[in-house]
Amino acid sequence: MTPEETIEKLKLLGLSEQKAKETLKNVNVTKILLAALNEVNLQTAPAGAGMLLYHLATKIKPQITEKLPFICKYIADGKLDSTLRVDAAIEYLLSSVNETNVDIAKFEAACGVGITITPEQIEQAVEKHMAKCKQELLEKRYRFNSGTIMQAVRAELRWADGKAIKNEVDIQILDLLGPKTEADLAPIPKTEKKSKSGGDSAKKSKKEDLQETNVTEKPESFISTSGPVSIIDLMKKLPFHAPGENYKTDGYIVTPNTKRLLEEHLRITQGKVRTRFPPEPNGILHIGHAKAININFGYAAAHDGLCFLRYDDTNPEKEEEKFFVAIKDMVEWLGYKPSKITHSSDYFDQLYEWAVQLIKKDLAYVCHQKSEEIKGFNPPPSPWRNRPVEESLQLFEDMKNGKIDEGDATLRMKITLEEGKQDPVAYRIKFKPHHRTGNKWCIYPTYDYTHCLCDSIEHITHSLCTKEFQSRRSSYYWLCNALDIYCPVQWEYGRLNVNYTVVSKRKIAKLIDEGIVNDWDDPRLYTLTALRRRGVPASAINSFCAGLGVTGAMGAVDPNMLDAAVRDVLNVTAPRTMVVLEPLKITLTNYKDNTMKEYTVPDFPNEPEKGSHKVFFNKVLYIESTDFKEQPEKGYRRLTPTQCVGLRHSEYVIKVSKVIKGDAGKIVEVECEAEPVTTAEKPKAFIHWVSDPIAVEVRLYEPLFKHKNPEDPNEVPGGFLSDCREDTLKVVEAYADQSIKVAKVYDKFQFERIGFFSVDPDTTSEKMVFNRTVSLKEDIGK
Repeated sequence: MTPEETIEKLKLLGLSEQKAKETLKNVNVTKILLAALNEVNLQTAPAGAGMLLYHLATKIKPQITEKLPFICKYIADGKLDSTLRVDAAIEYLLSSVNETNVDIAKFEAACGVGITITPEQIEQAVEKHMAKCKQELLEKRYRFNSGTIMQAVRAELRWADGKAIKNEVDIQILDLLGPKTEADLAPIPKTEKKSKSGGDSAKKSKKEDLQETNVTEKPESFISTSGPVSIIDLMKKLPFHAPGENYKTDGYIVTPNTKRLLEEHLRITQGKVRTRFPPEPNGILHIGHAKAININFGYAAAHDGLCFLRYDDTNPEKEEEKFFVAIKDMVEWLGYKPSKITHSSDYFDQLYEWAVQLIKKDLAYVCHQKSEEIKGFNPPPSPWRNRPVEESLQLFEDMKNGKIDEGDATLRMKITLEEGKQDPVAYRIKFKPHHRTGNKWCIYPTYDYTHCLCDSIEHITHSLCTKEFQSRRSSYYWLCNALDIYCPVQWEYGRLNVNYTVVSKRKIAKLIDEGIVNDWDDPRLYTLTALRRRGVPASAINSFCAGLGVTGAMGAVDPNMLDAAVRDVLNVTAPRTMVVLEPLKITLTNYKDNTMKEYTVPDFPNEPEKGSHKVFFNKVLYIESTDFKEQPEKGYRRLTPTQCVGLRHSEYVIKVSKVIKGDAGKIVEVECEAEPVTTAEKPKAFIHWVSDPIAVEVRLYEPLFKHKNPEDPNEVPGGFLSDCREDTLKVVEAYADQSIKVAKVYDKFQFERIGFFSVDPDTTSEKMVFNRTVSLKEDIGK
């Protein structure tokens, strides 16, 4: 059939030519519609049957397409006369997908066949539900949300026509209120803006509530900000299947035993959601893993379910104890507690038994092709694919018993993946002791084999993974069904990539080996340990992940998005303090010697009730060297020989009386006079300062790479190492206010007018070390 002929056929349904052309682009829907048209004679079918067939074709699931003629007959006979009844038919057939024959009585009851809702019934139901909200209706008049009435009527009269309900509601509201008046038609008046003081008060009240909630109920990982919705709210909106309703998911394979296996699954899980986060313990988690952690743990939390932390420890060559510990630490740092900690190695015995079953079913075989021979998408077929079952069984046992050398044999499954890869490897030989099982095994299962089987053993309801695993979905379902065991549902989402960085374990290891970064927790990296060390709050990462949403789209985001989420959190949690990064000595010539003043400075200037600290003021103090210019450019607002400046949190304005230079002509000191702010000339700016300070080390980090995609050979032909910048770390000896002495590792501060900083683990009793987490948005050059 030509496309033109197909379009003409589709138009018989009642579609416009444009809609028919658009539908033609969807191969699956078009195929179902053509099949439906072969089942129904539209000339004798009830009016509207064509559009019901169109609705059916767009909604039906692959699991019940063989029931298409059955549903079409009910539409042709006028028994399914609305989209509501068609949807109910699909729902019922999905729920009984394992039944060979349809129970007609139950089917018709589920679809409301033969049930007629009269206009009188609709009128009475509308009257009843309007009476419940009559007072509110009279007060709000036509600004009342009539949808609540329609919803209540629909709940009572499930099979009532939606248009008929709406018309009846409109008529009865008109009868009650009369025609719309000018007041009803007038635009809704805008809410008056609160006065500044009122707004501040409300703002403070809100933040007080937030602060109290944080202390008593929520860990630091879930501090609320004014940013995007929380990950929990986001997870509640995902259209995933309910536990036990796996068969309703597109692409899910239904077998004769599916119903029995799902019933057993529900008995074990008690209908609760179960997810898992399954990292390989061969490296440190990075920002991409943060999204996976939030989605897996968040989805379980949003549905009062369980989330397991499962270490995918199937490669003893690369696994180290420090990675196991670090993974658990990072999961808990983000605010999540695993319901159970498991290991793929917990199930090695069961996995081996299932591998033997596959061989016995002639669904797996021992192959002697080398790994380099079967790499890529078009490898030569294995000459051992059709070897006798008994031979593969013996060879597999030999592999297990260490009788075959590493690399000389693998166990392969007889399946072709979506991407075209044929017969993925299930087991390979590795003569390496395992950290948990010791020397018991010398064969280890692969991800393709282990992943779905461990999910089945743990009765995972939602196997949530990144988009690149979509090509493995067919092997996931095939393997569970081949072994006749419970089959979870795999859902994929787009992985999180961040520009101007690399997250590959191999490439980070190379950066460490080359001395470009110090270790896995170097603050220039985007591993979670590095972000924590840099001072990024866990709640900012969670908020950042929530803001990205959950879609299948693959893409990369700019680091500025994470920086914005960090500022949102630190702005309401990091107390302010004064630190001078490049100190310039100021001597107040008219200030008495040994006259120490003490000022009480709020930790949060806009919310003084959140705490304060003391700062000292003396004859000698220090300002940023950039806050003084002997020859200023136009628009410079800070200290100059002819321009005074105010000192924040003090009562003084200072003006220059003498500039002192060193041997090289560099300014080393400025003598000034201090004058009370009440009598001095009004300054154009107020700057921060320190007096009687402590010396601290401050590390200022910059992006590690020059290009957005350092791994892209088109953008960086010389490879990612050639793209590294040389000026990514600047260490300065700064002067800080004494109040900061009591800070602990990972405590966070806003250095006034500079940025947000965190106490580094290198801090000792002799010297404090700070890392710049993120700069302030405002221009400090004002």
